[in-house]
This record gives sequence, C-alpha cells and structure tokens, in this order.
Amino acid sequence: MALHIKRVYEPKEDRDGTRILVDRLWPRGLKKQEAAVDVWLKEIAPSPALRRWFGHDPAKWSEFQRRYCDELKKNSSAVEELGRRIGESDDVTLLYAAKDPHHNHAIVLQRFIGDN
Repeated sequence: MALHIKRVYEPKEDRDGTRILVDRLWPRGLKKQEAAVDVWLKEIAPSPALRRWFGHDPAKWSEFQRRYCDELKKNSSAVEELGRRIGESDDVTLLYAAKDPHHNHAIVLQRFIGDN
C-alpha cells in the first residue's frame, strides 16, 4: 500500500489510486468533476481555529504539527474512517488545496497515519 499526498489542483494520475480530499473547505475555483475526488473527509482536517491560527505561516510550522497531531488523537472517529478507506485500496492519495507543498496539514496527516 502506498500513501501519497498531492495538491488537488494537479491532474489525476493512475498511480493516485483512491483520491481522498482532506480539507474542510472545498478548493476554490475547482469543479467537482475536475477534482476527481473519490472521498471527501472534512472531519479529518484541522479545526477552523487551528487553521486560522496557522495561516500557512512557516514560522508556526512546528507548533502547528504538534497541535494538529493533538487534534487527530482526539478525533478517533475521523482517523478510523480514514484508516478504513486506506485499507480498502492499494494506493491512496491525500489531496489538499494549500499552495505550500512543504507546510500543509496533509504532510502531518500522512506522517500521523504512518506512525499509527
């Protein structure tokens, strides 16, 4: 099983497997057909308060990772649902809309799932 992450605005590829959108909000300017999302798990995304606090500021990255992992530990139903979806497919791609490929919640989520 391979667990990838990818920006939702990038074209769908065969290696993506099951495409799971892990953002709370639908990506701006993207039609559902273009996104080719198989599953949208809003509940796995960071809370609105944490998302606003982070604001994609790289200076807050370390603390954001810690806080988001704390949220994930308390959000067992969403984590279990994601785990179930991952278990149903050989390849899974977590989709996110953030512009920064190095500082986004999908990276944290991918590590969290890999560690648990």
